[in-house]
Amino acid sequence: MKMKLLELQEKNDEELLDFAVEEGVVEDGATPRRMDILRKMFKAYSEKDETVDADGILSILNEGYGFLRQNSDQRGSGDVYVSQSQIRRFSLRPGDHVVGNVRPPKDGERYFGLVKVGQVNDTDPDSSKQRVQFEKLTPIFPEEMIVMETEPKQLSTRLIDMMSPVGRGQRGLIVSPPKAGKTTLLKELANGITENAPDIHIMVALIGERPEEVTDMKRSIKGEVYSSTFDEPVEDHCRVAELVLERSKR
Repeated sequence: MKMKLLELQEKNDEELLDFAVEEGVVEDGATPRRMDILRKMFKAYSEKDETVDADGILSILNEGYGFLRQNSDQRGSGDVYVSQSQIRRFSLRPGDHVVGNVRPPKDGERYFGLVKVGQVNDTDPDSSKQRVQFEKLTPIFPEEMIVMETEPKQLSTRLIDMMSPVGRGQRGLIVSPPKAGKTTLLKELANGITENAPDIHIMVALIGERPEEVTDMKRSIKGEVYSSTFDEPVEDHCRVAELVLERSKR
């Protein structure tokens, strides 16, 4: 049996305590600290030869080590520390989606630690060493059109197919005044791609948008949504944009 770290982190203190009591890790009526509960649960799983897994997008710092983060580059207590030796061993790169076994923070540590790398971008970690550098790939002209139209009443995507067709691997730019509906158009394009080309993996970056629009995008499309809302520092905007750029290369 494997437990997801995110499932434990998403529980509030009361839910986590109740879950620990059900698992027999904590005695009923006890009120230990949250981190103590997690440590006891990790120890109990280890004694039963069970593991706790975590996954996330790798962000590598200038110092050489990195962290696994959940669809965002925002730092948090739920980040998983990835050592420099693991990054070198598996030739990990920024933007990689990494899955592996984790351990709880030791005394004096702040973050969970990645113990074993299980998968890199849904493949065996050893195969990641033979990956070709993105910069060395051969660029070619688009050869296959992506149909954006989904239903007759959706005129915007139909007009794009007629006047400005989009091909696989093509770059595009939407230029318009503020409040003209650029985000809405992006949502319609994403849904059109999902319906007509389901093999394409969609990633959306929303930089400087309102939180409501980010929520709407996450609920409206099938894909990864990365965001840094308008109330966050410019440095966060840059970090998220760079992370999505690296993620798209993997």
